[in-house]
Formats: sequence, C-alpha cells, structure tokens
Amino acid sequence: MTAQKPLTYDAFVELATADPAVVGLVLKGSRAHEGMTTQHSDHDLYVVLDDGGKTDLTRFAGHRTTELDLVIVSLDEFRGTGGLLDFDRYALARAQVVLDRLDGGIAQILASKARLGADEAFQEADKWLDAYSNSLYRSVKNDRDGHALASRLDAADSIRCLFELLFTLDRRPRPFNKYLEWELARFPLPGWDTAELLDAADSISATGDVSTQRGLFAQVEATARGAGHSAVLDAWGEDLHLMRPQ
Repeated sequence: MTAQKPLTYDAFVELATADPAVVGLVLKGSRAHEGMTTQHSDHDLYVVLDDGGKTDLTRFAGHRTTELDLVIVSLDEFRGTGGLLDFDRYALARAQVVLDRLDGGIAQILASKARLGADEAFQEADKWLDAYSNSLYRSVKNDRDGHALASRLDAADSIRCLFELLFTLDRRPRPFNKYLEWELARFPLPGWDTAELLDAADSISATGDVSTQRGLFAQVEATARGAGHSAVLDAWGEDLHLMRPQ
C-alpha cells in the first residue's frame, strides 16, 4: 500500500471552496504577515461553516501538521467571543480572507475583532495599568532592597503588562511578541515613538534598569491620566513617588 500524502494547504482550499457549507476561509499567522514567513511556517486556517450546514469537512477538525493547521468553527462561533477566539483576537485582526461567501461579511467580522469596544477597552486599561504599576513598583522596591534577580523579573513582567495597556488604550488587541515589531512598524501607537519605546522595553527586560523604568513610567502616567485613568494611579498614593523619576 502507498502511504497517504499529507493534506496540503492548496488542496484543502480547493476542497473547501467547492463545498457550499463553507462560508469563509481565513488565513492567520506568519503567512498573513508580510515578510514574516520562513521555511518553517505552516498555514493556519480558520474554516467557517454555515450554521446548520451539512458537510463532511468536519472530519478534518483538529487537523494539524507542519504544513496545515485547521480550526473548524460555525459562523455563529466565529462571530462570538471566548476561548480560542479571544486568544486569537490579534491573529484574526491581521488575518487574510481567502474565501468570503457572505458578500464581505467575513471581512466585517474580522474588522470587529480588530477594534475593542469603548467600555471594554476602558475597563481592560484600568486592569492593565494597575498590573503594570504593580510590577514596576515591585521591581523598583526590590532593586532598592538589594534583590537584583527579583527586580529584573518584575521589570520583565511590567513590560508585558505595559504593552497590554498601551494597545488597549488604542482599542486594539495586543500582538503576540513575535509580531510586536511588525505591528508597531506599520501601525504605531499614537503619541509614542516606536524606536524609543522598543529600546526602553528591550533595556528594561534585559537589565531592569530602574532609571529607565521610571522614565518610561512618567510617559505612561501622563498618557493614562489623559485617557481618564487617574483613579487607578491615585490609588497608589505615596507609592507613586518610588515609581516616578527621582
């Protein structure tokens, strides 16, 4: 017997396109980001099925090889939130539409995932501002008390929270670290110099330098207060003095 050949991306797209139950195909990941594809890049594909549609393509649910990674969902699931769709929000925001049988409806769903609602963004920004401030405060305090490793680890944690905060303030899902530079080069954060921000993040993550952390916090504080998040900062009381430039 001849071993069955692995399913290729092109072969599956042809198969899915011929199936009327498939209303959308969405390519995400490296192949949806110009210049990010390598010899190791697979094809990450969402397969969107019409609600209640009959198809035998569900047999490919969970299919994953070095060539092709499939996620098969109903249209209702694809419109919704929660689970994998929340985790993949950035990936879907920058995904490419391969097939859209809804006269632009698939593209509209992707566009909606690329933009956080105003109330959602405000609440999330409050959370990430507090988390960023907490990690920064711990880092500076640990440096003061001679706990060098703890200080560096807290500093690195603060950068993760910082980027969550900054993208949330712009009502955008935060990119995975792999795509952070790609995203900022093409879609800078308003009011921030991309090169300076990335340099500061690199320095803080690598060394935990306190003066750099404090300088960055001063910019974050001004931005957060301007966006209406003063209450989160004011709750830190006198501890703010330890975070600010000396």
